[in-house]
Amino acid sequence: MIYRHFNAPARGFTQFSHELIRHPRLSSDAVRLLTWQLSLPHGARESLSRTAERARIGGSAFIRAKRQLKEEGFVHERRVQGPGGLWSTQQLVSSTPLTAGQAAKLLAREPVPASSQVAPTPRKPAAGQPTAPSTGGHPKKDRQEDTSNLPPEATEEASPRIDDARALVGVLPLLSPALRHIPPGMRDELAHLAARWLDAGHTSTDVHEHILRGLPGDGTPVHRPGGLVRYLLRDVPRRELPSLVSSGPRISARLEGARECAGRHTQTTLFRPVGDETHCGQCALSARS
Repeated sequence: MIYRHFNAPARGFTQFSHELIRHPRLSSDAVRLLTWQLSLPHGARESLSRTAERARIGGSAFIRAKRQLKEEGFVHERRVQGPGGLWSTQQLVSSTPLTAGQAAKLLAREPVPASSQVAPTPRKPAAGQPTAPSTGGHPKKDRQEDTSNLPPEATEEASPRIDDARALVGVLPLLSPALRHIPPGMRDELAHLAARWLDAGHTSTDVHEHILRGLPGDGTPVHRPGGLVRYLLRDVPRRELPSLVSSGPRISARLEGARECAGRHTQTTLFRPVGDETHCGQCALSARS
């Protein structure tokens, strides 16, 4: 038996429909994301991703929750171009499911955000006299300090498949629209990761299929395609090779141990010798008579 004790709050509360909280097709993350958005003050412009960050909903869970809310009509998005040619994404969150037409009418009432470009602040002169940069020797500090994604050491040998790997990475934007905006500065890093797959015996098709399987579905945008590809290529699985089957002729187990008769026959005649006989029993009888 279960007992419930509930005190209605005097302030800081939001009313939700029981159908929303008990929705059979929304996960707990989706319900939390939706109720959090609906509890924000009127006029708040907090994005869904920021709400997920505050609610401690991880990246993969956020993608699934957002997809569920869009499928059920609680969330709608559209891309608009504002003054200055800048594109932005408008998100509409509703407490009741809306059709695409209803959402489009509500979004059309919202003004397109203007460009938020800010003029640079005036430069302040540095204190002291100007000095020339040092040109002798190496810095005293460790060159790896505060540095990420260091390039490979000069002593590291390049993979023999590095050219194939660069070609593999070069065609990634043609595989999916989600991969069109990989930063050019990451292609060399991705090529070295892809070369590890090729060195392990995988083909270019294997790598492309693995990357496509890792892309989010239902048209979910990929904001950092280079980082996603780097994550997918980080671990190299062992390639399962098909079992080798002998290509030589195999005979039935029923004919194991049989021998071809050396006598004269219209067709090839097999017999099972007891010792080292070369003729079948019929030929042996004919030779005795």
